[in-house]
Amino acid sequence: MPTEKQDGLRSLIFLENKNVDMRIIIIFLVFILSATSAYSQKEKKRIRQGNTEYEEGNFSEAEKEYRKALMEKPGYTKGTFNLGDAMYEQENYEESNKLFTEVTERITSPEEKASAYYNLGNTYMKENKFQESIDAYKNSLRLNPNDPDAKYNLEYARKKLKEQQQNQDQNQDQDKKDQDKKDQDKKDQDKKDQEKKDQNKKDQDKENKDQDKKDQEKKDQNNGDQKKDQQKQEPQKISKQDAQRMLDALNNDEKKTLQKLQKQKAEAIKGKKSDIDW
Repeated sequence: MPTEKQDGLRSLIFLENKNVDMRIIIIFLVFILSATSAYSQKEKKRIRQGNTEYEEGNFSEAEKEYRKALMEKPGYTKGTFNLGDAMYEQENYEESNKLFTEVTERITSPEEKASAYYNLGNTYMKENKFQESIDAYKNSLRLNPNDPDAKYNLEYARKKLKEQQQNQDQNQDQDKKDQDKKDQDKKDQDKKDQEKKDQNKKDQDKENKDQDKKDQEKKDQNNGDQKKDQQKQEPQKISKQDAQRMLDALNNDEKKTLQKLQKQKAEAIKGKKSDIDW
């Protein structure tokens, strides 16, 4: 079948705008009409129908026809190649990559092998696997050194790989800065938390000390009041000597009082006798 229309060497403007037209090569299906041909009419019919759908942009329908051709003839290299194209156009790059890799391992024609490596490079580009795409384009150029599109895409892939590595380095530096800041913030927060914890402990110790002091003062006050109450309630105890002295003092007071009374009585009697004499 006819290949997709090829562009010439594209300008750097397209490179910068990432508008690279990734060429997908569709193999010419040239069949040798001979008595020894092993291809069935059904296989060729499926491939032709798939190519028609592909050219009209019906990639899912083209995929179906290519898969039917592979069912008719498993391992059919040209059917596998074209199926890889259809999957690429449907942005199923993972399967497209797998199919083109399979083709590069089985195909023998240098030209077709170069095209398979080229398309494999394109799928790697779509997956941002730039080192793998570089290797694929190099393999394509070893088989077809004059392919301008392969040369162009190789340089583009190298540029993208350099940008990717720079971005990775920048991201690593930024990640390191972010981690350092995170560690420092944590360290500062831990310090604040510890200072707060220490201050709380000091405040609590002071509060406990003040409370203990108040409790002790209250206890002493209670003990003093209790002691006074006991002193009021309990009679004062005196020694034997003090008791004897007090008793003697009372006896002396009684004697004096008695003598005073007797004296008063005598004087009263004396006064009465004088009245009688008159």
